[in-house]
Amino acid sequence: MKRILLATFVIMAMFATAVGAQNDIEKKKIEFLISSVQNLKGAIFIRNGSEYDGKKAAEHLRLKLKNAGSHVQTADDFIKLCASKSYITGQPYLIKFPDGKTITSEKYLRDKLKEYNSNLK
Repeated sequence: MKRILLATFVIMAMFATAVGAQNDIEKKKIEFLISSVQNLKGAIFIRNGSEYDGKKAAEHLRLKLKNAGSHVQTADDFIKLCASKSYITGQPYLIKFPDGKTITSEKYLRDKLKEYNSNLK
């Protein structure tokens, strides 16, 4: 009986450690994504028709992340739930680059996430 309890404890501890490590990886990915928006030089973040610099955009994304709480477990969750569109209006967030090119924040962040993941390999 003691062996079964000990084995169960060891398995649970290993699972908890793996989950914790996964959470840390996802938190790093999310912070990378937010920082990539914050550090965009000369780009404009467009939310509900209003323009913001990278710093203001990052502040907004961090606030949405905080408000989402446990609903955001992964970087993908962050992109879907916090960083792609307005919760209130449903309008997509846009990023306008200095050359005039405009893309959705979702596309930008998904490309950045691919870049991050490819650097892990």
